[in-house]
Amino acid sequence: MGAQGSSPVSLVRFNNENKNSQPDVPACPPDAVTASDMNVFSRFHSLRGKVRLFGHFFHAQFLLLAGVEYFSFVCAFLFVMPLLYPGEIPVSEGYAWAQAAFAGLMLSIAITSMGLYDTRQREGIKGSLIKLAVAFGTGFVAIMALNSLYPVINRQPVFVAQFVLIAFIYSILLRIYFYKFVDGNVLQRRVLVIGAGNRAASIDRLRRKTDQRGFELVGFVRTSSEETVHVGKHKLLSIDGDIRNFAIQHHIDEIIIAPDDRRRKLPLDGLIDCRMSGVSITDLLDFFERETEKIRLDLIQPSWLIYADGFKRNILRAAAKRTFDIGISTLMLLLCAPLMALTALAILVESKGRGPVLYRQSRVGRDGRCFNLYKFRSMRTDAEQDGIARWAQKDDNRVTRVGSFIRKYRLDELPQLWNIFVNDMSLVGPRPERPEFVEKLCRINALYKERHRVTPGLAGWAQVCYPYGASKKDSMEKLQYDLYYVKNHGILFDFYILVQTAEIVLFKKGVR
Repeated sequence: MGAQGSSPVSLVRFNNENKNSQPDVPACPPDAVTASDMNVFSRFHSLRGKVRLFGHFFHAQFLLLAGVEYFSFVCAFLFVMPLLYPGEIPVSEGYAWAQAAFAGLMLSIAITSMGLYDTRQREGIKGSLIKLAVAFGTGFVAIMALNSLYPVINRQPVFVAQFVLIAFIYSILLRIYFYKFVDGNVLQRRVLVIGAGNRAASIDRLRRKTDQRGFELVGFVRTSSEETVHVGKHKLLSIDGDIRNFAIQHHIDEIIIAPDDRRRKLPLDGLIDCRMSGVSITDLLDFFERETEKIRLDLIQPSWLIYADGFKRNILRAAAKRTFDIGISTLMLLLCAPLMALTALAILVESKGRGPVLYRQSRVGRDGRCFNLYKFRSMRTDAEQDGIARWAQKDDNRVTRVGSFIRKYRLDELPQLWNIFVNDMSLVGPRPERPEFVEKLCRINALYKERHRVTPGLAGWAQVCYPYGASKKDSMEKLQYDLYYVKNHGILFDFYILVQTAEIVLFKKGVR
């Protein structure tokens, strides 16, 4: 997992059944770690791996990439463009810096919308470059559109196009270097796991690069010789003596507590010593929440729900969210009115005036209250003539030709802007589900009802992270992302989700 050569996993071998065996790395004597070692360690370890911002976790290496790119865009505007247009951009004037900041911000938002700062991205360098091209094309259009409303950049389109092209070429070179030398190789947290049973093995089963970007696994330590081992024997470690000395000597940033039996005796004195020396001590479920950006249903315990940070209601946050919903839904209803009229006309023409244009369906909203959700009709009028609720399937033969098109580009969802305006829904939140499905899914997992603690949304974290769900299994997988949102939601996290939703629309992800 990012460690090669002389990682402690390969250096420290352990056989719990043989007490006389000694690890290859000698145990640290009590005085082996000085105060200065601890100070340096505790000062910098929190800057590795994933860090929480606005309720969500971001990888430090992608935050670094975003900062470098934004700074480079601003510098390109202020110092490269004057070489092409001598005397036209007085860098000494504050207005020039404002133009540069605005142009750089728009390009950074466009890159974010393609998921290129997200640790979940799985594309290789080729796929990332394609997305980068789309992002800069979108950024150029956004800059020109906003500039037409309020001339922040008082320049000709050719000036903006040249700036975007220069920034694009720079980003290509930067990202080639990033994916080759930085991604998965630096700013990872080195973690030690207490426990070697089935719960601890869930960390060992994280195989994808997207799940391993934030940490480097050093190894597992059994809680006792009786603990059943479910991890690779070569990853077991022996710690003779002080666990704090071992942690400091081997640059452990974090210790994960993951025993199968929580009643087993843990080395509490050593863990307290580690905690006070700057080593983070983290519960297994908190670790997975941070690294996978979801809440694992198979690991969750009632006590965690009771004591975990999050799941809070805040009046100011709710008021800001509602104000944001009203403002954006009103603006979108006005801007999309012509498009909605054309969509309605297309449905009428295809159906020869027979059948409704809008489709009304009961959905479960906040606190379990049902409401009528509105969509443009995309299926035949006899799609559920027998009265049985069905999941939408891939290549569903109930979908009309116009319906297939409007589903592909999410145009069928536009009437839900009215649901947002009247407070049945929000711009961002768990997608509302039909009462028939909610009843069945709550029987599968009682936590499904907890997603109704917040207002359902047009866009959602589960939709960003997971493709279209059309089965009970998919619904349980998406529930893990919905619970993550319920726990960590906030206005800036909502904005981040909305920005990333652009990728879903442009690349038609999860369409059925």
